[in-house]
Amino acid sequence: MKRIILLGIGLLSFGLSSAQQLETFIQEALNNSPSIQKFQLKYEISSEKVNEVNALPNTEIGVGYFVSEPETRTGAQRFKVSAMQMIPWFGNITARENYMHSVADATYEDVAIAKRQLVASVSQSYYNLYANKAKQEVVDENIRLLKTYISLALNSVETGKTSAVDVLRLQMRQNELAQLKQVLEQQYFAEITAFNKLLNRDKDLEVKVIHELTIPAEDFETYTENLSLHPELLKYDKLYESVERSELLNQKESSPMLGFGLDYINVEKRPDLTFEDNGKDIVMPMVAVSIPIFNKKYKSQTRQNELQQQEITAQKQERLNSLETLFAKATGDRISARISYDTQTKNLDQAKDAEEILIRSYETGTIDFNDVLDILELQLKFQMNQIASVRNYYVQTTIINYLSN
Repeated sequence: MKRIILLGIGLLSFGLSSAQQLETFIQEALNNSPSIQKFQLKYEISSEKVNEVNALPNTEIGVGYFVSEPETRTGAQRFKVSAMQMIPWFGNITARENYMHSVADATYEDVAIAKRQLVASVSQSYYNLYANKAKQEVVDENIRLLKTYISLALNSVETGKTSAVDVLRLQMRQNELAQLKQVLEQQYFAEITAFNKLLNRDKDLEVKVIHELTIPAEDFETYTENLSLHPELLKYDKLYESVERSELLNQKESSPMLGFGLDYINVEKRPDLTFEDNGKDIVMPMVAVSIPIFNKKYKSQTRQNELQQQEITAQKQERLNSLETLFAKATGDRISARISYDTQTKNLDQAKDAEEILIRSYETGTIDFNDVLDILELQLKFQMNQIASVRNYYVQTTIINYLSN
């Protein structure tokens, strides 16, 4: 699990301190998550069932009183006490224990799966918070830039170099950015709630998020071979094994059961006679055998187990196909995110060059504020896409880590 956490937060990309910060959040989530606790309790319950099956059938005890006392040579029989204990065939209890152990092992894989899913969810939510915060900073930067251009436009109006319409257009764009900032803030608060709830803590707690996140120069290696060791697939192996153990138990239960018992009959002395066995109680040891003559039930269970194994094999192959598809998609999307990031970076540099040309044009008195608005909108678009590409890169990395580590 340690390796999953470290790779999941991207140590290769944004510094040890920031990685440790996210690792701390992940560890807190793993310690406090009700979902993890739920699966751990299920596993403990399954493990405890081993003790439940490690027991003999109930001892049968019977007491009878003779309303009409049978008279025998040694006296009248007054009451009878019987005890019988059935014992499963040799190896039956061991087979039950092995079966319950295999069921518990399959349940434990749910704990491993839940932990991986939680690590992925916390990481993705953290990257969502980063992206939202970064977009807010970009919007603030653009609002400040617009204020500068509005000031320039007002000066141009006073000198007659431009019209008041240009000022109004710049102000309307400023209003749109202010609205976008408010929307982003509301989305941020909603994501803060989701993040804190993943950690099972108060929804309004502040979350410190990294201010700058960049795509690393090279991607770390991934191994599709590790997919075969994924808990989602290992669970099917454990389920298959539990069915095998179930069949062994079925074979044992189709064997006879032995019973050992004792009958005690109280005999009353005959008052009219004196002899050696007068009033002697009767003690009768017993042995019983329970034979499943009609064993159609066990044959049916064997057939059901065979079909269930085939079903589990098909389910495992289906899930393996899904995981391989998801892995390929995440790998491709991560490459696309890098390409997109590089493209947006180039576009942003060119947009800034265009902005500098417009600034120099203002010095000569030939600035066109329509061009200014176009360039500012392009810059905002490229910056937003750049942030989205970074977020997408790390989200896809989180998915890859979920699948391959």
